[in-house]
Amino acid sequence: MSNPKGKLIAIGGAEHKGIELEVDGFQRNNLNFFELGILRRVVEEAGGTAARIEVITTASMIPYEVGENYLNAFGKIGCTNIGVMHIRTRQDAMNDEFIDRIRHCDAVMFSGGNQLRLSATDGGTEFLSILKKRYKEENFLIAGTSAGAMAMSNTMIYEGNAARAHLKGEVKITTGLGFLNSVIIDSHFEKRGRFGRLVQAIAANPGCIGIGLGEDTGMLVTEGNKMEAIGSGLVVIIDGHDILHSNIADIPDGNPISIENLKVHFCEKGNGFLIKERKYLPEVSNGSVIKKQVDVE
Repeated sequence: MSNPKGKLIAIGGAEHKGIELEVDGFQRNNLNFFELGILRRVVEEAGGTAARIEVITTASMIPYEVGENYLNAFGKIGCTNIGVMHIRTRQDAMNDEFIDRIRHCDAVMFSGGNQLRLSATDGGTEFLSILKKRYKEENFLIAGTSAGAMAMSNTMIYEGNAARAHLKGEVKITTGLGFLNSVIIDSHFEKRGRFGRLVQAIAANPGCIGIGLGEDTGMLVTEGNKMEAIGSGLVVIIDGHDILHSNIADIPDGNPISIENLKVHFCEKGNGFLIKERKYLPEVSNGSVIKKQVDVE
């Protein structure tokens, strides 16, 4: 099977700056505090400021506010060809106008919010089939932040209390949008203490690689395999392929899980990872290993 020709950018979300912007667990995703460095990389990979980028607000409970914020943020970078799709229902996903627009854009950007809204709304639709086909066959970019990043994989966390994630059954998993296989993505990773819930997801699915994305941080994925950390924060890679002992299949729900020989890697900007080979790359830029410049005071 040939590797996808397109690219993915999974972003861990944006920092609150001390202001609580969640209502009933749904992130407001206000781009007034979104670091524009990540969006600049999205624009660069999409083909530059003239590229047509469609923002999809399905995951958000405040889609019009989020859409306006994206238009403003991309505008600060110099982009003038940005569209917003408020796809709220499965009927919207079948809308001929939306389908035509995704056939002709250069990139899409999935907003944050609730990742289950994305999988429940787009799963099995022609809309999603076109996105997958373009990603596989063309130099097409799919980006997503927070919930939009978590939904990119075939296996998706849709619920999980971080404080109870060490207990079996506290992490809920379903099928995501399926752009990327053999991974599970979590967002706002260190800010919200989500290490335990990604560990439980990997313990239950040890054939997957866990990707924990910090805020203002992301992973650029090329050829469906090579990952490059971008942004200012931390990406945590969790590899369960070499687990020796795991009790998760044998204990009742509510009991603590135990795992032996779980591998964990930390990635900063420029580090990378090969999913299929499960290989850490210390220095990667634009798909090529480079010599890293270090300033010494």
